[in-house]
Amino acid sequence: MGMINLILSQSYATEEAIKVQTGAWHAIMSASPVVQLTLILLVTMSVVSWAIIFHKKKEFQKVSAENAKFLDFFWEAKSLDEIHRELRKYKESPLAEIFQSGYKELIKIVENKKNPKSQFSVSQIDNIQRVLRNSSDREMNLLENKLNFLATTGSTGPFIGLFGTVWGIMGSFQKIGATGSANLAVVAPGISEALIATAIGLLAAIPAVIFYNHFSTKLNSIDMDLAQFQSDLLNIIRRNFVLD
Repeated sequence: MGMINLILSQSYATEEAIKVQTGAWHAIMSASPVVQLTLILLVTMSVVSWAIIFHKKKEFQKVSAENAKFLDFFWEAKSLDEIHRELRKYKESPLAEIFQSGYKELIKIVENKKNPKSQFSVSQIDNIQRVLRNSSDREMNLLENKLNFLATTGSTGPFIGLFGTVWGIMGSFQKIGATGSANLAVVAPGISEALIATAIGLLAAIPAVIFYNHFSTKLNSIDMDLAQFQSDLLNIIRRNFVLD
């Protein structure tokens, strides 16, 4: 009876030791250097992604609010000169930056004309349109800045995690070959670190994909607003400076 109790107690102790050895933290600390580097890379990508997400979220909120304020002022103003004088109040608005670029080109054309009342040529209107479009592209590029990192994390994160998974399973098979035993104590650490690599890869990729798609939708909406504003501004310029 005493021998049976001793065997059972040893069995329980062994099972408890296996549980401790296959814990997440123990698996990470005992993982091979390659898997540890993979985990560090994935964690770094995840941290940077979340930093970009919070930064872009605030940026898009500010841009939307400033654009709305500028549009209200734009349609209430009595002249383009009045709008230009108040532009400093809307420095965070891409629409204000587009207006400033178009207004500067308009002033250059007016100042270079010998007869201010003469009709604008087609090429001069095209110049203003080109300046507005270039300014819009610059503003969109600023808003798109750093979003490529989210796309990269979302597309490569699972594969980087899969690399760590494959490497961990390879380590388990190597231990089986070296010890000639396939019991849980031999294969569990390698499998555990492999699954952790997969999990962290998904944890890094999923939020990056979700918020990249979210910000892409926001960008499309802002791009439509910029295009509509360019069209409205050009119509105003044509009405006031192009004689029929």
